Amino acid sequence: MKCPGQDSRYWKADAIFEAKCPKCQNTIEFFKDDPSRRCSKCGHKFLNPNLDFGCASYCEFAEQCLGTLPPELLAQKENLLKDRVAIEMKKYFKTDFKRIGHAGRVARYAEKIGKKEGGNLAVILCSAYLHDIGIHEAEKKYDSTAAKYQEKEGPPIAKNILVKLKAKEELIDEVCDIVGHHHHPRSEETLNFKVLYDADLITNLEEKHKDNPIDSDKLKQILETAFLTASGQKEAKEVLG
Repeated sequence: MKCPGQDSRYWKADAIFEAKCPKCQNTIEFFKDDPSRRCSKCGHKFLNPNLDFGCASYCEFAEQCLGTLPPELLAQKENLLKDRVAIEMKKYFKTDFKRIGHAGRVARYAEKIGKKEGGNLAVILCSAYLHDIGIHEAEKKYDSTAAKYQEKEGPPIAKNILVKLKAKEELIDEVCDIVGHHHHPRSEETLNFKVLYDADLITNLEEKHKDNPIDSDKLKQILETAFLTASGQKEAKEVLG
């Protein structure tokens, strides 16, 4: 069965349209299913401004449907993945708004730090949304939310979610590895882990400080010694100052 969105039998009058080249303003004709066109005047290749990349961003048959995907679309696939992971995390935690809120805050800090430090934002943000995903199983099995139990129970759940969303195997492996030791840095760590660790630490300190203010000397020591990235430390000082 051909995708209805790409089947010309279902096209309407606006399926063929004109767009201006962003470099030279030359008029270029597009069919609605053209991922991109090259300007006949200046040679600049640009994306179809009206193409909806929604389904193509996650459909496993997108390349067969649309041809070779442009780099911009490949980036959108990863951006969409982390959004879908966030949705799955919320569905998993249901009405546990405390854990949902915590994961969201960690993701926000992780994105800020990751953009400054570098790293793979898809891995970083998927890890942020899923880092505590094992906490309910830890409570059920061990009557505890201790880090070692979260880290033990989290990876299988994270893997099921990512497999369901058809994430790449290498991304699944790295995210599950991070989830499986996110409170315990190793002697050698990836940048992706460091960004997630710092974002989680900021969030934990912020939540703890709000409920029970941390002694100023102890807080100063944490801010000076506990963070793994310069951007994480700077963000923490701005948040907890």
